[in-house]
Amino acid sequence: MKILLDENIPRKLKSLFNEFQVETPLSLGWDGKKDGELLGMMVLNGFDVFITMDKSLRHQQNLSKFPLMIFLIKAVNNHYETVKPHILEIIRILQSQNWEVKLIEIG
Repeated sequence: MKILLDENIPRKLKSLFNEFQVETPLSLGWDGKKDGELLGMMVLNGFDVFITMDKSLRHQQNLSKFPLMIFLIKAVNNHYETVKPHILEIIRILQSQNWEVKLIEIG
C-alpha cells in the first residue's frame, strides 16, 4: 500500500508507518503542486491513500474521480504531538482493511 502524507502533515510522522510505503510531496519532488495535479500524479504513480489536513479539499475537487482513500485530519494545529494520535488511528483503520469509504474524517 502506497501512502502520501500531504505537505501540511509533519514529515516526522512518516516513521510511524512501519508496514506501509509512505512518501511526502517533498521526497517525490512534488512539493508546491496544486491539489488536483497532486491527486492525478498520485493515481498515475500507484498511490492508494492520501492523508491531509486540507479542509477545503473536498469542496475544491471532485474526489469521486480519483481511486484513492483520503483521510482528512481535523485538528487544532499540525504540530507533531497534536497529529500523532490521529495518524495512529489511521494506521489502525488501514491495518483492518475495512475501508471502503472514499473520504474518512479523523478528529
